[in-house]
Amino acid sequence: MPVSVRVPGQARGAQPRPDRVPDQARGEHTHVEPSRARPPDPPVEPAPAVLSAQPSTQPSPRPAVRRHSVRGQVLDALRAALADGQLVPGEVYSAPVLGARFGVSATPVREAMQRLAAEGAVEVVPNRGFRVTLRDPRELAQLAEVRALIEVPVVLRLARTVPPARWRALRPLAEATATAAALGDRAGYAESDRAFHGAVLALCGNEQLVMVADDLHRRARWPAADNPATRRAGLLADAAEHTALLDALIAQDLTAVQSLVRGHFGGAAG
Repeated sequence: MPVSVRVPGQARGAQPRPDRVPDQARGEHTHVEPSRARPPDPPVEPAPAVLSAQPSTQPSPRPAVRRHSVRGQVLDALRAALADGQLVPGEVYSAPVLGARFGVSATPVREAMQRLAAEGAVEVVPNRGFRVTLRDPRELAQLAEVRALIEVPVVLRLARTVPPARWRALRPLAEATATAAALGDRAGYAESDRAFHGAVLALCGNEQLVMVADDLHRRARWPAADNPATRRAGLLADAAEHTALLDALIAQDLTAVQSLVRGHFGGAAG
């Protein structure tokens, strides 16, 4: 729709109007003073295009999706598939096949898989694709030990300094882990568990520590259990530890906090 722009000043082609005009009805001769010269109006810039409020009959163009956004979505989907056991440890998957599965090209899949390879979740198989890493119990125990060396001292220090109100604010995150556990949602639990631990450690104000702990958390994710009942029981037990730890932190029960936070990393804890 053309945008009409009102231009101030005289209309083009109109005659200048005198300041005083003759009064012909009285027959008097009236002196007409010449009008003062006014500067020309500044040029009017074209109005920017705006979206019409009325529905258009033409289809709107689809916004272009940036590659890093696609890669991020594929990375999240691959992590969920790994957590749920949809990608089987020891199996080799090609980027084109996975790309067809997600409805994208092979390029963002390769980029996402390279990230997962850096995290230790998969390994590159030349000319074939990526093999899902099989984590043995010894490796998982080592990762849990390293996480404990970082997280346990931080949580114990925070238990002495952070007021109860700050801990209460983390209640929804602990509840989210319990909800995912009750549903047996392995992928959902992995993300909610990561969010809970990250929020606890973030209270220390050390961003580098939080990033290192987050990387270890991703590496230490459990392999999916074959038995859904066993998987659900493990998730429920882990989520219950989150709730108990948060209750102890709110109550400022340092003895209980120390016992719970050390026990949380004693096994294959999340």
